Amino acid sequence: MNRIEEKLKALKSKGKKAFITYMTAGLPDMERMKQIICAQEEAGTDIIELGIPFSDPVADGPVIQSASRRAIEQGVNLSGTFQAVEELRGDCQIPIVFMMYYNTILYYGVEKFVDKCIACGVDGLIVPDLPYEEQDEIKAFLGKEDAPILIPLVSPVSAQRIPMLLEGARGFVYCVSSMGVTGQAADFHKNVSNYLQNVKKYSHIPIMMGFGIRTPQDVQGYKEIVDGAIVGSHFIKMMEENQYNIDKIKEYIKSFKAGF
Repeated sequence: MNRIEEKLKALKSKGKKAFITYMTAGLPDMERMKQIICAQEEAGTDIIELGIPFSDPVADGPVIQSASRRAIEQGVNLSGTFQAVEELRGDCQIPIVFMMYYNTILYYGVEKFVDKCIACGVDGLIVPDLPYEEQDEIKAFLGKEDAPILIPLVSPVSAQRIPMLLEGARGFVYCVSSMGVTGQAADFHKNVSNYLQNVKKYSHIPIMMGFGIRTPQDVQGYKEIVDGAIVGSHFIKMMEENQYNIDKIKEYIKSFKAGF
């Protein structure tokens, strides 16, 4: 088991839900990013999605697009993010999942990318523009020891594909709760409950609900179905509005965890 699986197993044994946050790599800068990651671990965040800035983030809404643009303007790139994660690993063992687009991996070199993830301690990958049918290239290298887990993404229109998407899956299932891009203010798909139940029926791994979640109340009605919640755009906005204040970040995390 890697860090993701160990964390989720520990939460299950305690009957607790997972809380996952998304933050853009390099914001507000690399040093403070590392401080925020460590602070999140202290406050109770279970897994962190670390977004690798990309010029055309097609799955993301305006908040994450803007954050990605600012990071690129500051010179943030994949190599620098790898270095930051490697530096973190001496003191911080929170599971880290890179959320990124496949062009970045291709440009870096697929096997070289996987090897660097292993060396630096990256635990998982979410690649929203990589369809199941085109995953063979990277999966050829993800069988290496300590390689990151490729997290499956499913959506409300994936019903017929769910058994295929979850076959052999590890880590957790990222359940997109609404159609469109991230940050849509809890405007969930009208049949989201049935959809989540369907995913749970086929999944042998924990299922996480993401897109549009801001507060524990947003997912209260699905608490008996899902194993955790993912907060992205709202978390970025909260950090920005509070000038990346560590105490405010910890306060939000503790408050969400307490209500979930």
